Amino acid sequence: MSEWNPASVEDAIQKTVERLEKGVKMVDEAYRAFQKADLDYDIAEAKAFLRAEGSVDARKKQTVLETVEQRIARDAADADYRVMEKNGKALERKLDALRSIGSSVRQAYAQGIGT
Repeated sequence: MSEWNPASVEDAIQKTVERLEKGVKMVDEAYRAFQKADLDYDIAEAKAFLRAEGSVDARKKQTVLETVEQRIARDAADADYRVMEKNGKALERKLDALRSIGSSVRQAYAQGIGT
């Protein structure tokens, strides 16, 4: 934003706070999806290992082959969750920056510079 004034700063802060509030729910949903995918993977892995035959090494390799889809789903859910977390942290940094800008704008207006 090129034209900062107290109203535009307040508006930007409010919009960022609203995005953060929505983000909390989105992060929670992403984490719950990851937890479910992780549990699904653990269960599939255990079942595949118990079904497999042969040496322990052969059973482990067979388990990996049989649980590829669950592992991909778990890893995708984990990546989604991590991106949500990073977005939240970025919004928090943006909010901090907007507060700093707001402070500068208030000082400028108080000194008659921004009017």
